Formats: sequence, structure tokens, C-alpha cells
Amino acid sequence: MTATAPLVIPSAAPVATADDCPDAEVVFARGTDEPAGMGRVGDALVDSLRKQASGLNIRSYAVDYKATITQRHGGDGAKDAINHIKSTAASCPNTKIVLGGYSQGASVVNIVAGFSGINWGSPLPPEYVKNIAAVATFGNQADRTDGAPPTQNSPLSAKAIDLCNPADPICHAGSGNSWSGHTQGYVPEYTDEAAAFVTSRLLAGSTQTLPGYGSQTPGYGPQTGYGALPGPASTSAVGLTGCNGPQSG
Repeated sequence: MTATAPLVIPSAAPVATADDCPDAEVVFARGTDEPAGMGRVGDALVDSLRKQASGLNIRSYAVDYKATITQRHGGDGAKDAINHIKSTAASCPNTKIVLGGYSQGASVVNIVAGFSGINWGSPLPPEYVKNIAAVATFGNQADRTDGAPPTQNSPLSAKAIDLCNPADPICHAGSGNSWSGHTQGYVPEYTDEAAAFVTSRLLAGSTQTLPGYGSQTPGYGPQTGYGALPGPASTSAVGLTGCNGPQSG
């Protein structure tokens, strides 16, 4: 009797299923000179979002780019973020994507979102705009040069919140600014406020309701009473003009 070789069927490549896909994913670009990862502000945003939207499965992705002081790699960060958004949209089309950035990372987000004044990278292709549920930026230089992202003419402006600590010289011109207002002035007040805004966007049209959510959390908004915060001497931003003041989103 002739032996018959066993039939071997090649296994198919793994395909993402609904169980593998989160309800939402935060794609965040860290600030200048922060170690690789989400950064202090990005981690605080995700932690607050998971508490406020506790019924949702939320995944995070740290944009991969060199956040050096020269700020020459923002275009690379934008490209990485866009590639990841495309990949997520292909494998998990129902996952709602939250785009966020702090400091130099906010400039990366400006490129991706197509906000004006940032021209060293290509924006997110229009067909992926529907996958973006919300945009959150902190300490954004664009506030002083081209206006806060929510006021700009971009497909993502209506989905954006931009937060500026009035003691932060990167996004706000005026007396009382201090470099510590940029490095220490966003956690937890502004990250909690952004998380509340993002939660309202994630739950828009959903049957799930969480008490107390709207576009802004009561009690937050532009923070008052900031003076020179403890830390290095006051630093002004070089070559930036204009003043938009604290952004309420």
C-alpha cells in the first residue's frame, strides 16, 4: 500500500478581530527631550481618560520620532503617526482614534491634522479623518503664530481641544511666564480637562452615558492665578509673535 503524505494547509496570517480591537486608541507625540514613550503629559492624559471613560477599552501608541531640541524631526513623527493611523484603520475600522501631542509633539500633531503654519510634512489623507474622534494638544507653539487649532480651517478643527497654561511662554506671551509653566503646568488640571473633552467625543452617539460629561468639565477652563512658578528663570520664546492667550478649547 502506498503511503499518503499528510495534507498540510498553510496557516493564514493573523487577522484582527473585534476582540483584539480597542474601543479607542490614543496616538500621542511626546515633548522635546522626553524619553521615548508617551511622555509625562501623554501618560497623564491616558490615565485620566481610562478613569473617566472606564467602560471603554483604551489602548495607547507612542509616536516614534526623535524629539530633539533642534526640532528637525517633526515631519518624521507625523509620518509615523499617519502610518500607524492607517494601520489601525485597516485592522480595526471601528476603533476611534485620539490624536494628541505636547510641546514639540503638538507641532507633530499640527502637521498630521493639517493645521496652518506647519509645512515640513504631509497631513493625514482626507479619507482617514473619519477615524479621528478627537485631537488634544498642550503647550502648542501654533497658539502664538497661527492661532489655536480649534479656530483654524482644518477638517479636524471641530474635533480639537488645545490647552495652554498662561504661565507657559511657548504658547502664551505675557508677564509671569516661566519655563516651569511649560514643563510642569499641565498635569493634572489640563490633562483632566482634555480627557473630559475626549470622553464626550468618544461617547457621542453612544447609548452609554457617564454622568457629568460635556465638552468641558465644570471647574476647569483657563487657569487663573499663575505667576512665576518655582524653577528656572523666566524664559521667553524666541522668534514667536502674537498672543492668543489661554485656550479653552
